[in-house]
Amino acid sequence: ASMSVKEILQSLVDDGMVDTDRIGTSNYFWAFPSKALHARKRKLEELESQFAESSQKKEALQKSIEKSKIGREDTAERAALLEELATLRQKKEQLKTEIDKYRECDPDVVEEMRQTNQVAKEAANRWTDNIFSVKSWAKRKFGFEESRIDKGFGIPEDLDYID
Repeated sequence: ASMSVKEILQSLVDDGMVDTDRIGTSNYFWAFPSKALHARKRKLEELESQFAESSQKKEALQKSIEKSKIGREDTAERAALLEELATLRQKKEQLKTEIDKYRECDPDVVEEMRQTNQVAKEAANRWTDNIFSVKSWAKRKFGFEESRIDKGFGIPEDLDYID
């Protein structure tokens, strides 16, 4: 598809290669050869400064790599220490697993379980209370006998409070 002059001009304006201004009812377009030269010069200076910055960073990283190698030379002593470290880490993992096995014997965990059980027991007794209240209401209101209510609602005969 061929572009109109207007579209081409707009694209050049968008790219900053042509300047435009509205004077009265007319649009004026112009471009100075020096403008493109200045833009390229600016871009070149920007790239050169980025390059210098990157070179400095690279040099600094190189130095820090060299520095970090000091004291890490591959010696027999270092190899032995690394092996010992690996063994100790493995031992630590085994002990952690062992401790986790006996976690339920932890007094804090036991106490937490005791409290959770207490809350659950209170809730169960509260619901048992509610069921007994509804049963006595149904007996009064409809004259049903207790066994019929239990059977109709699937209430176990031995329903009672938890001690």
